[in-house]
Amino acid sequence: MCTVVVLFRPGHATPVMLAANRDEMLARAWDPPGAYWPEQPGVVAGRDRSGGGTWMGMNRAGVVAAVLNRQGSLGPAPGKRSRGELPLLALRCGSAAEAAQAITRLDAGAWRSFNMVLADREGAIFVRGLGHGHAVAEALPAGLHMVTSRDPNSAHSPRVARHLPRLREAAAAAPDADGWAAWHAIIADREGAAGEQMNVVPRGGFGTVCSSLVALRADGGASWLFAAGAPHDAAFEAVALDGGMGGALG
Repeated sequence: MCTVVVLFRPGHATPVMLAANRDEMLARAWDPPGAYWPEQPGVVAGRDRSGGGTWMGMNRAGVVAAVLNRQGSLGPAPGKRSRGELPLLALRCGSAAEAAQAITRLDAGAWRSFNMVLADREGAIFVRGLGHGHAVAEALPAGLHMVTSRDPNSAHSPRVARHLPRLREAAAAAPDADGWAAWHAIIADREGAAGEQMNVVPRGGFGTVCSSLVALRADGGASWLFAAGAPHDAAFEAVALDGGMGGALG
């Protein structure tokens, strides 16, 4: 169960901020964000070596796309395409709204059930695919939202119940692109029962494998800080949006 946190502040110099932890089988090989798809110049994303797709990426238009499994749908299934294709399909678009339209036009039955978060500096959109028919998109209102394997801010998620109030309190402090300390402390938290942990302690070969902090500015600029490991331990480094990695977060 991965987690994506979105803060949407219309009118702010940094209107959209995202924090994301990827939870995965520890043995599943992956690469940190880079420009791995020459057929999509300007797309920077982490690469899943098994399926060839990504869990999260950004394009040069400032569109961010992240995909999560819905409850009970971990891993591949016979006859289903890799959900890692979906962010790459979304990142062909020049806005989050266009990306949502593109994803909802697809046959959702081609993939196991999924959640997606699409964002640009104009706001964020949640997309729900249930493994049949067409996915459904809904714009997220201003404020802070937490997406796991259920719908946004679901009271049925122990992780949301534990951490959403903490994240909203941190968001009230209005962190800017260089002020991630309060969010970092929360996404690195390993306390609580297994279903509550934001930063999942490895068990059964499964745990939190990497983490991202993304800021989208009103002037069109963006920053992405990436930890190539569990966020309590791995350093966050700046992703060069031309595909390289920059310096460490101080």
